[in-house]
Amino acid sequence: MAQEIRQPIVTVCGHVDHGKTSILDKIRGSNVAEKEAGGITQKISFTSFPKETIEQRAGELLKKFKIPLEIPGFLFIDTPGHAAFTNLRKRGGSLADIAVLVVDINEGIKPQTAEVLQILKSNKTPFIIALNKVDNISGWQSKSQLFIENIEKQPINVKQVFDEKLYTFIGALNSYKFDAELYNKITDFTKNIVLIPCSARTGEGILEIIAMLAALSQKFLKDRISIKEQGKGVILEVKKEKSINFAEAILYDGKLKINDEIAVASFDGIITAKIRSMSEVLPLSKGFKAVEEVKAATGIKIQTNAKEEILPGMPFQVINNNLKEIEKEFKKELQEEIKTDNQGIIIRAESLGSLEALLYLLKQKQIKVVSAGIGNITKKDVYTASANSEMDKVILGFNVIIDEEIKNEKNIKIFTNEVVYKLIEDFEKYQVNKQKEIEREKLNELPHICKIIILPYVFRNSNPAIFGIRVEGGMLKQNIELINKKDEKIGHIKAMQEEKNNVKEASKGKEIAISVPGVNFERELEKGEALYSNLSEFQFRKFKENKELLSQDEIKTLQEIAEVKRRKSATWGI
Repeated sequence: MAQEIRQPIVTVCGHVDHGKTSILDKIRGSNVAEKEAGGITQKISFTSFPKETIEQRAGELLKKFKIPLEIPGFLFIDTPGHAAFTNLRKRGGSLADIAVLVVDINEGIKPQTAEVLQILKSNKTPFIIALNKVDNISGWQSKSQLFIENIEKQPINVKQVFDEKLYTFIGALNSYKFDAELYNKITDFTKNIVLIPCSARTGEGILEIIAMLAALSQKFLKDRISIKEQGKGVILEVKKEKSINFAEAILYDGKLKINDEIAVASFDGIITAKIRSMSEVLPLSKGFKAVEEVKAATGIKIQTNAKEEILPGMPFQVINNNLKEIEKEFKKELQEEIKTDNQGIIIRAESLGSLEALLYLLKQKQIKVVSAGIGNITKKDVYTASANSEMDKVILGFNVIIDEEIKNEKNIKIFTNEVVYKLIEDFEKYQVNKQKEIEREKLNELPHICKIIILPYVFRNSNPAIFGIRVEGGMLKQNIELINKKDEKIGHIKAMQEEKNNVKEASKGKEIAISVPGVNFERELEKGEALYSNLSEFQFRKFKENKELLSQDEIKTLQEIAEVKRRKSATWGI
């Protein structure tokens, strides 16, 4: 008997604003994108797309390509752009059987596109690319719903612009080790990524996306989408309605019935619970209906009698006298996916998959993580971070919120963002600036770079000499040892006064009085003469090594000190 196959799970992913939800809207005939805040998908949603709808929408095209329709439909998942679809995982890789990567043909590979490409490759998820917004190419004429018919009807100059954009994109994709080609030009689908130019606005290319998803699923995914006995799924979200807790989930294998006992993974072992009630998503996102039993693949709402907190992103299985095996499997899975280091920053994310995605992307950038968890950033996280090294007193929160009591925390740097690449980008900028700050503090332990000019105001000739100066460069500080242009030591600054007030430092442009013991002004100094802070060769070298931390004014002053010193040693040079 032939193995029964289920709907392939299809996820739509890509860079923010490249049209993921609009493409999916066009496929399913809805307008979710218009309803979302700011046009950006806020919550994961799944759409059951039955075989009858595929036949109705793309049947003629499937016949044209001589593709018999064998799959029972699709289960589409629309993910928030920030999630890069990676909160959707199961053991062995992505929950999605196949992905549609949406890219604006006019913008090409943007940061989040690159991020998704990395994760697709890591999870070995097959995917096609929807090259959206072809209608934004100047002069483009959408005369047909099919791209292959439309491209032949474009004016020559428009087709040339399209070809330039297409092959620029193919070249960029090649740098990520992917070979791609227009779907109608591919002879071996195992070697090339399918490209389908399309428009979410006009609907052009949408039927070709449906047809290619069906064809590729049937050709390459039959083993993956064969239905096994044991019910398996992933918790997507945990919600509360009228004091009732329920979970939105995807059942990706087997069956699930009312009163089935399930095991849900957790960081503390497993949670066992009984299914109290269950609803299944209706075709084309038209709500849910109460059911007694469901079969993979489908989107469901379940209510359980679980007493412990079930976390988003966690896998679950129906228990069938195999609790120990499930526990062992879940434990191994979490240990493999959530690997932390002996030192590093702290990260928190909304779900297990989002956490894995963040860990994966940080690992690519060689950023170490000492603690990783699901849920909001709490006082406990701040306490843990306070024990870290100066560079690692950081908490990253991916699509989570900060508890009220720590929102004004000053000693730990906390970053949160709903877009993972922006979160990492902000952290990397902070790292660079923090490193500079630490290096600058080290430089502050050295004598300050300074140049002063003696003014024509002498208040005491000696014991100590007190006279007026103007800071010409750098920063003047108390106790600095001064030298003249002949590299002769003049003495240390004992005290500094500005308008009869004692000060400990003076910046460029300030005119103040200084007292220098052990010097006779009349014999050793001249009005208008330049004096400099004295530096040893070691101190000079330290400043030179960290030149990027110095201001242009400090570099100029350092060069003058080097000129003074070079008369005695040729090693002084900047």
